[in-house]
Amino acid sequence: MDAKVDSRLEDLLARQEIYALICAYARAQDRLDTALQLSVFWPDAWTDYGYFAGYAEDFVAYAQGALRAQESSHHLIGQVDIDIQGDVAFGEVYTLAQMRTFGDAASAKEHFVGGRYIDRYERRGGVWKIAFRSELVDWVRTEPVAESLLGGAWTPRRGGRGPLDMSFDRDAWPRPPQR
Repeated sequence: MDAKVDSRLEDLLARQEIYALICAYARAQDRLDTALQLSVFWPDAWTDYGYFAGYAEDFVAYAQGALRAQESSHHLIGQVDIDIQGDVAFGEVYTLAQMRTFGDAASAKEHFVGGRYIDRYERRGGVWKIAFRSELVDWVRTEPVAESLLGGAWTPRRGGRGPLDMSFDRDAWPRPPQR
């Protein structure tokens, strides 16, 4: 393989490894998985979300507590722009987050936040992790919950937090009946 192909393949692998970190972070937020959320950061990583600035370990504790105070959350990753410069990379990650407060249909609220993560990733010992993360909020919206689609003839499976979520137990995933 020539050097140009090697370089392109290395770039592609780095992008995929960084993207996996980005997705793991979102999953960790929604499934309340503290260990997974910590695993995407270097131990000396710094975060600055405006309302919180500090080491990633302290932010993860803060975020997990804040999310436990919600009935559910859903972090969606949008377009991701990654600029790789050797063992350092810079990223802008578009996100859409939804958090639902506890309460009945009359009192519960849904908060929607559109924003971006501004990241610096570092490859140390061949492993990529987040070294710095900041969040920029572009817009926020709060609405009452709308439960009209849940229930009656159309009752979907509901997601859960932590190990209660079906995604944690693959043996429980639906399978077709035996013929």
